[in-house]
Amino acid sequence: MLKSLQAIESYREGEELPAEVFPWLKYIVQAEQTIVNLERVESLRELDDQNPVLDYVERSLRLLDSLPLSYWIKELAEETLVWSETAKGGTSRQRRMWQLEGINYFVHNIGSAQLYWRYAGGDPATEHKPQAGQLTAAGVADAEKTMIVHRLIETHGLIGQQIRGEVPPSANRPLSAMVEEGLLTADELERLLFALNHCIISAVSPELWQEVRAEVMELIAAIASGALDVPLPMEERLERMRSGPIAKGEDFGSEWSRLESEGFRPSLLEPLQPLTFWYVESALQTFSLEQFLKVIALTACGAELSGLNHISFEAVMNSLHYDYKGVKKINVYKKRIIEKYLSELTWQDITSGTMSSGNPHLAHRLRRQAHLPDTVFFDFEFSPAAEKLIEFCMEAEKSALYERAVLLLFDLFDLRRDAFDRFHNEDSYLSQMNDTGDYKAVILEYVTGSKVLDIGPGGGVLLDLIEARMPDVTPVGIDISSNVIEALRQRKQREGHRWEVLQGDALNLTDFVDTGSVDTVIFSSILHELYSYVPLDGVKFNHGTVAAALRSAFDVLSAGGVIIIRDGIMGEPESDQRRVRFLEEDGMAWLARYAKDFAGRQIQYSVTGEQEVLMPVNDAMEFLYTYTWGEEAYIHEVQEQFGYFTPSQYADFIKRSLGERAKVEVFRHYLQEGYTEALQGRVVVMDESGEEVALPDSTCFIVIRKA
Repeated sequence: MLKSLQAIESYREGEELPAEVFPWLKYIVQAEQTIVNLERVESLRELDDQNPVLDYVERSLRLLDSLPLSYWIKELAEETLVWSETAKGGTSRQRRMWQLEGINYFVHNIGSAQLYWRYAGGDPATEHKPQAGQLTAAGVADAEKTMIVHRLIETHGLIGQQIRGEVPPSANRPLSAMVEEGLLTADELERLLFALNHCIISAVSPELWQEVRAEVMELIAAIASGALDVPLPMEERLERMRSGPIAKGEDFGSEWSRLESEGFRPSLLEPLQPLTFWYVESALQTFSLEQFLKVIALTACGAELSGLNHISFEAVMNSLHYDYKGVKKINVYKKRIIEKYLSELTWQDITSGTMSSGNPHLAHRLRRQAHLPDTVFFDFEFSPAAEKLIEFCMEAEKSALYERAVLLLFDLFDLRRDAFDRFHNEDSYLSQMNDTGDYKAVILEYVTGSKVLDIGPGGGVLLDLIEARMPDVTPVGIDISSNVIEALRQRKQREGHRWEVLQGDALNLTDFVDTGSVDTVIFSSILHELYSYVPLDGVKFNHGTVAAALRSAFDVLSAGGVIIIRDGIMGEPESDQRRVRFLEEDGMAWLARYAKDFAGRQIQYSVTGEQEVLMPVNDAMEFLYTYTWGEEAYIHEVQEQFGYFTPSQYADFIKRSLGERAKVEVFRHYLQEGYTEALQGRVVVMDESGEEVALPDSTCFIVIRKA
């Protein structure tokens, strides 16, 4: 067994180890702050009880111990691995002292190489190209061995980072130089680098090692031969940094071209070509390509690039992750606010340095520190009030205060609710939207012509149905949510669909689609959301918003085209009453809470028994729709009014809004399948006399043709 592994095992068993013999272990175990790439961490809470750096070093050493290597190669690799993470360790006091000594503990490979150099008797603040005669190595065989280990530490992990696009090829130049200087032969360097990278990458993930092994070997051969790659264009480097989103379906090339047509100038980013990017993928991979490039462009245009070697996104990474129900999650509160901030910045704003965002609670910052003049730190800075409110939202997840906290967040940042999806159940929400495919299939019977707009496509189920069953039709999904559009674009690329998606406003379709160019416009379960969330003349729950959406659709329709509506409906006569008996203990509390929180109108009910109430039929149904969704969706559903017209009101409204050219060809209403089953065993619905009755109609289906 390697001596270093023996030392780690002894430490874990509680033995005191002499610091002068194992200084690397002392640094690592004394760490008072956790410095780790969160990309592959499952739970932040677990880090509180672990030393992830020591765990990683031990994994890499066990891999090394298992490899069939010569004693000399294994000895060099062991010395490299034990020292390569030391800059992540040390007490807070030690780290302050390192800073004064000029040790760059932020750039971990450089800082660790400096610590090793100091241990070997050198000056950590000197240039990292030492001469053999300068050294008096402590505990190592000779000066040349020390120089080799020093070079290996300062390039630790850079082969993997070059593959990821995070470092330029020149970062691995010190490795090639060892062959030129006679410290190693090309063959020795290849064998040594292969062993090291096997351990370095497999200790992160054995599967990752298998994925990149061939590319690592190819790059090692180029380094050992001195044939370092020419500098990669920034577009290629950035594409490598987007490997995660690309694997999920991001069409990098098409999106890049689209952004160029909208004013993005790639030449802005070329000055960043020689720089190293730290934590960029972990920090920014969940953002769209446009948002990602805007962050990179903000760095390029806002930082003094002279003397700069490193750009760090560590602060963004750390601030965007937290534990939700014991699992590491993206802090979607911050992410949604950052997305809005970036969406309000034009490429011209970024180039000129004129920031147009009017919200005083968020700004981006580029910082440099006196002791690290070659590094710039990028971060998003929230106001103290915003930070406290976001913390409140995170804490309120555990209580009934959650919905109120999120509403405050919407108001503070002027978030238009329909432009953003659910926070923590976004994936399940889109999945549930897709599960309604059987109900939506009937829409296809009434689709006419060759160009169809699906307003608010959700997870894309209707786009899929049209594509599969109507090969001559071009389906286009339009949504105001950047998150929905990004998810659909990725799925289109990943699954090879031919449908299109556009980010746009349903109330202003002529801004995105030519007048008279569309044959069918579909509003499937979306008009009630526009009614609930989109203010017209400053007022939400506004029938005028529905009228504006229908007129917008009518304007882009060709003669003979149709508008298809599938949405909520209210029962009539509105004076009907229903008794609701709760079969669950918390049912009455749910109703009281709902009546207090519902934003659409005043919910009326009177208590007629211990677990029974009497309610207007439409108030009862509006409540029961939300009751079926459960706690996760409550904050959103309580803001939506599903039924906003009775059948006769709807027919009259269409006539008044669209005029004589609008001919209603189909108008029917029904109880959507699923509600009865969802409420079974939870409530009993009765008429005023106490007789159990079926649920009233929940959904309408309307087809309007343009004459």
